[in-house]
Order: sequence, then C-alpha cells, then structure tokens
Amino acid sequence: MLRYIYGRDLPENPLLQATMHRDRADQFKRRLGWEVSVDDRGWEHDQYDRDDTLYVIWVMPDGTHGGSMRFLPTTSPVMVNEHFGDLLRHGPVQDPLIWECTRYCLRENVPSRVAAALMLAGGELMRAYHLTHLLGVFDARMIRIYRMIGSSPDVLGSSGKGRDQISVGLWGFRTQDRYKVLRRAGVSSEMSEHWFRRSLGRQVIAPKAA
Repeated sequence: MLRYIYGRDLPENPLLQATMHRDRADQFKRRLGWEVSVDDRGWEHDQYDRDDTLYVIWVMPDGTHGGSMRFLPTTSPVMVNEHFGDLLRHGPVQDPLIWECTRYCLRENVPSRVAAALMLAGGELMRAYHLTHLLGVFDARMIRIYRMIGSSPDVLGSSGKGRDQISVGLWGFRTQDRYKVLRRAGVSSEMSEHWFRRSLGRQVIAPKAA
C-alpha cells in the first residue's frame, strides 16, 4: 500500500518513521557506502527531512517501511541546487511546477513491484499538482532500474564514469509511461488513485488518452 505523508505528520506513525530512516541508513551507508550521517538510533536523515517534506512510502503488511521517496518544491532549498549545482548547465532549477525527488530507498529484498509503485506515486503527484517535471539526482545503478520500470529521465548533466557516475535528470509525465508503470507495479489505476485520495484528500486528474 502507498501512503503520502508530510514530515510534520510522520511522528504520528512512529514504526513507519523509524523503519524508513533505518532502511535509508542500511541502503545508503551500508550497501552503497555513501557519506551520509547516521545517528545513535540508526537513522539516516538530513536537512531536507523537514515538516514540509512530502514522503511517499510503501507500507508493508506489518506496518513497516518497504520503500520510499521524498519530495520538495524547487522553490524551497533542495539538494540538487545546493549540492549538485555543478551538474546544472543552465543554473539552479527553481520552478513551482517542478518538484525535487530524493532518497529513493528500497528495503532489502522487497518485491520488484515496490520500486515501480514508488515511480507510480511520483506520476500521481504530477497529475494532482499539475507539475511539469520531477527533478532528481541518481547514480549509474538506477539507469537500468528506471528503464526496467518504464520511466526514464532526461539527463541534465553527469559527472564521473562507470559505476561512480552521478547524474541529474528531469522526469516528465507521459500517459503511456503511467500505464507501463501500473502494470509493473501490479496496481490498478483506481487503487492508486484511492491511495492518493485517502492520504491527501485530493483528487488526481484522469489521464488523457495516449
């Protein structure tokens, strides 16, 4: 099940909050070896985990975290502009219709459909909030995953080579991609829209014909 939760409301879901931050520590620190901070609770978090951060979380049957992403409008301080500006050939991205997506995290050994469900959620946000694009930074390993799911970005800039390559990309919304991602996630359009409406009390827009 997908849930959309603002940072200010996460403490009301302590099990989900704790397991998300611990899974982030496991993925980014242990498995990928990134230079991220982990506190004495075993949580990975940073300055972009704010009250106004919108989290999309796949909730496992036992109420724990299975995968997640976080979203912030680029009109506020965001990671890409503040830490990866050298990859932005045309300067910082600051547009109310472009939101940043970061900390794409999957708990170890979750089904592959969880990765697709998270990408689906990004598209639902674009539909509901009339966004033109999502902005994100990703490493080389994610290129294959995005292609497999059926939602690849337009690359704005990259640095490094091979497995160490880091890129910044923009995702637009395409109806045909949404249908591919729905199939990959094993989720009906009606169920996805129900999860969104239950979480945020907001209707997503019916997709136009491809």
